Amino acid sequence: MYGNARRGIIFTSILMALMMTHAEAKLQGRNVEYTQGGKTFEGYLVYDDAIQGPRPGVLVVHEWMGLNDYAKSRADQLASLGYVAFAVDLYGKGVRPTTPEEAGKISGAVKGDRPLMRARMNAGLDVLKRQELVDRNRIAAIGYCFGGTAVLELARSGAEVVGVVSFHGGLDSPTPKDAAQIKGKVLVLHGADDPNVPPVQVAAFQEEMRNAKVDWQMVYYANAVHAFTNPSAGNDPKRGAAYNEKADKRSWEAMRVFFNEIFNSR
Repeated sequence: MYGNARRGIIFTSILMALMMTHAEAKLQGRNVEYTQGGKTFEGYLVYDDAIQGPRPGVLVVHEWMGLNDYAKSRADQLASLGYVAFAVDLYGKGVRPTTPEEAGKISGAVKGDRPLMRARMNAGLDVLKRQELVDRNRIAAIGYCFGGTAVLELARSGAEVVGVVSFHGGLDSPTPKDAAQIKGKVLVLHGADDPNVPPVQVAAFQEEMRNAKVDWQMVYYANAVHAFTNPSAGNDPKRGAAYNEKADKRSWEAMRVFFNEIFNSR
């Protein structure tokens, strides 16, 4: 009886220690400054300190309003899933649009210069690769709207990423032949009624992927328009951009399945 009681006390002590460790574990997030082309940028790095050793890394790319709380919240979600997430900054430190007009001007300048967009994306990728907790052989990128375009450009640049995910992003490319440089897999999560990405652009993207023999997938979400993952987009689809809870949840789950495939196959 004494031995059984002692073993019970030991087991209980171990269990309590594990529970305390789990309880004390939390996300560690911090801003990270870096430079590209003589310009300073400030991204957001986050990870779960309860996990030991290297793990997959995921770049998160903001919408046209710049690196804000929405992009950071997605990075936090990824960190909670066990990844090291780095929300990149494609505009520059302190450059945070406050109006749609300002956002359109800034995002248009970056999107209109694809070599610049690629350079800034690769600068962010380099920051993530330098993190000691990141498995450099298992890195992916996700992006929203403007960021969706950016992750596709990262892939087209020939970057060493195992996969990219575009959420309601632009699909156009001024240099479609660059798709031949894509090294990883591509997942596009698209609102079936998105007026910002016309059918002709979708068709051109699909032809681009086929011609380059890319391993790609595209999922359409019914009744979803642009920005369907962002609650701040409102709930009026007639405006062309609106939140769709069902599409949001389904697309996030599609990303998780995709990550299980690309990360576990390495």
